[in-house]
Amino acid sequence: MSRTSASRPSASPSALSSPCPPARHVPSFPPLRVGRGGGRLRRALRRRRRAASAGLAVVAAALAVSGTQAQASRGAAPPEAGAVRGAAPPAAVRMVSAPVRIADAATVRLLRPGDRVDVVAAERAGEPRVVAAGARVAQVPAAEQDVGDGGALVVLSVPRETARALVGTGTTARLAVTLC
Repeated sequence: MSRTSASRPSASPSALSSPCPPARHVPSFPPLRVGRGGGRLRRALRRRRRAASAGLAVVAAALAVSGTQAQASRGAAPPEAGAVRGAAPPAAVRMVSAPVRIADAATVRLLRPGDRVDVVAAERAGEPRVVAAGARVAQVPAAEQDVGDGGALVVLSVPRETARALVGTGTTARLAVTLC
């Protein structure tokens, strides 16, 4: 045998039908980064916390704004912008329920709980005067059947001093209401 034929293996039929594909060149690709999913989870949680914080801030702002509007609708003065910080808050006014007999029963039938009224005292000898300004109607009891021209009863929510004035004036003058 010659040297060229001995160094070269002969192609056998079993070698040509090998189950493995021939070797090919593998292209270059960037390495895989394993274990970076935790970073995505942390970022997602941070975003969720930020969204929750922003939502709470919006709700707090809405409540703060609606609180001042609610006070204004109830007849309370809105808080002053130039109020001194650290100053003592004004003393709370204690509201009491004062039953008042109004001379005109038809006027009382127009009232509903929550309405604001001014109570006016009309005396025979003097000018009419406002006894209670901006009093809130707490209750309108059912009309009494046997009372003739005695008027009708209404329960007002007023400060304690105003309630004393209403009771004192109600014994000497006829009381009327005007809707605010």
